Amino acid sequence: IDLPQTRRMVSATLSGELEDSETEVDPRFGLQVPKRVDGVAPELLQPRGTWADSAAYDERAGKLAEMFRANFKKYEDGVGDAVRAAGPPDS
Repeated sequence: IDLPQTRRMVSATLSGELEDSETEVDPRFGLQVPKRVDGVAPELLQPRGTWADSAAYDERAGKLAEMFRANFKKYEDGVGDAVRAAGPPDS
């Protein structure tokens, strides 16, 4: 992602611009992803669509989610239920 679009996404997030925007839930990570951010190419908001091989993306994203879950186990006893539930769901 080029720097101007990255800055635009960060600025929109920090300014509160995205608070009322329409979102969709990323099925793998459970994140609310905005459907539109002014100044950002729409395909960048859904990374799967930026990969030439969507199966390769799915495999890599699955590994990333599993790495997150495995790493989080070290910390899960020190957080509340809401934080535990915020991570990627078990596959």
